Amino acid sequence: MHLSIRLAGTTLALLSCIGAARAVDTDAASAAPDQQLQPLFQQVQRAQVFADQKAFTDAVPQREPAAVLADWQRAQQQPGYSLRSFVFSAFDVPVEAPPYVPPAGQSLRAHIEGLWPVLTRQTATVNPHGSLLPLPHPYVVPGGRFREVYYWDSYFTMLGLASSGRWQQVRDMVDNFAWQLDQYGHIPNGNRSYYLSRSQPPFFSLMVELLARHEGDDAYQRYLPQLRIEHAFWMQGADGLPSGAARERVVRMADGSLLNRYWDARAVPRTESWTDDLATASQASGRAPAQVYRDLRAGAESGWDFSSRWLDDPASLASIRTTSIIPVDLNSLLHQLELTLQRASRAAGLRNDARGYARQAAARRAAINSHLWNSAQGWYVDRDLDRGIPRPALTAAALYPLWLQIADRTQARRTANAVEAQLLREGGLLTTTFTTGQQWDAPNGWAPLQWVAVDGLQHYGQQRLARQLGVRFLRTVQSVYDREGKLVEKYVVDGSAGGGGGGEYPLQDGFGWSNGVTLALLDRLCAPQRTCDSATDLEKGDGGD
Repeated sequence: MHLSIRLAGTTLALLSCIGAARAVDTDAASAAPDQQLQPLFQQVQRAQVFADQKAFTDAVPQREPAAVLADWQRAQQQPGYSLRSFVFSAFDVPVEAPPYVPPAGQSLRAHIEGLWPVLTRQTATVNPHGSLLPLPHPYVVPGGRFREVYYWDSYFTMLGLASSGRWQQVRDMVDNFAWQLDQYGHIPNGNRSYYLSRSQPPFFSLMVELLARHEGDDAYQRYLPQLRIEHAFWMQGADGLPSGAARERVVRMADGSLLNRYWDARAVPRTESWTDDLATASQASGRAPAQVYRDLRAGAESGWDFSSRWLDDPASLASIRTTSIIPVDLNSLLHQLELTLQRASRAAGLRNDARGYARQAAARRAAINSHLWNSAQGWYVDRDLDRGIPRPALTAAALYPLWLQIADRTQARRTANAVEAQLLREGGLLTTTFTTGQQWDAPNGWAPLQWVAVDGLQHYGQQRLARQLGVRFLRTVQSVYDREGKLVEKYVVDGSAGGGGGGEYPLQDGFGWSNGVTLALLDRLCAPQRTCDSATDLEKGDGGD
């Protein structure tokens, strides 16, 4: 079985990759910079003209790419030629915005409210030579080096916009993602050409659900066509897939059930991390570089880029095997998408469709509880396809089946006990128990995972642990804000409260999803009939802390 998965996945995925690459290449305006500017791009990145490899991918050529390449060829023959000088003369290079300084004495809530306009962008039209893709409506970016909108980040940002009563901005962002589904057949990782070959965790259905809390069931019916496109993207390749085989993002288990994995249509170094990926592949003994690149890209699609979740050796990124792993969080989100399609179809009067999606959701729930629940350990896990066994590590992803109400009461209680024993720290929820230098591992905690945990635990009556975890994380956020006057992308929750580290780039300020989750947690954990503007405003009762 495991060999057939590997062979079917490799052969069929190669055909899919070629087809996807041709689709991108047919539209020069959507080609990534590593394709349009290949020899110049590679030389700039190898020469490390920029400390951050993303800077050149976001730079905008001042002329058609072909003309820039011709200019570059001529410039190299001139006396005093400098690659750096040429780049700055031929490209508009992104300039880092000055740090936002809040007014003195501003509360945490007021600071976040003041940041929404700072982080809002409008790019209905863009320079056709650059990598930025247009969007019809305004959107909120994370901040720092992330000057574009990101798919799964945006759901947690939208929680904060909803807390701020900014429902028009929530609607604008949902409409942008619906537009991308219509335009590209999926929601890209972010609105950059170099992100078109992959998506991110499928949160569109949860965005629609959030908006429906304000607008009612009309929202479900309005976005039904795009919800169908989202589902079709993730399930492409399922038809005719034999048991024990994988194709693109779909895996058919030996028992016939369907589950999903992360994937990317390209098997080359990531455009925004080109030299890093070359270095990683060079360290992967006995593996084809293309497979390493695909696994790195799939890891980026997961949003957990990177984590010991995807590594055979937690100390080596070169051991990454994302495409050989069935993730519990991805499949929980697809279960939610199928339930949302059931509800949207029912709202549209399409009863047969609603029943069909209900059957798919029920089958996925059964598959999750059969293949991704580890009864011996008492928590949800990812599954190793090649070895046909669970990956035993406890991670914060184990809370997704609680958040999306897939677990039964016993599973929820056992998961909560394990989380309290192994992942609860002084500053909130730990991402994993491994300290690897990867940013989605210890000692870091991430805002979206805190929300998943708090909301999920509350669904199953685990109020004490939910409050304890949420209050601890808010105190971490408050501590950094009081000391540094900002929110950041990730936080250290294991030990001293501060900004997180690890990964491929420095800690980023801003920060969209930290802002959104902070407001949502303040609202959720504050006593009824009160408004909490900071962590210190929260009522006592956080488990004795």
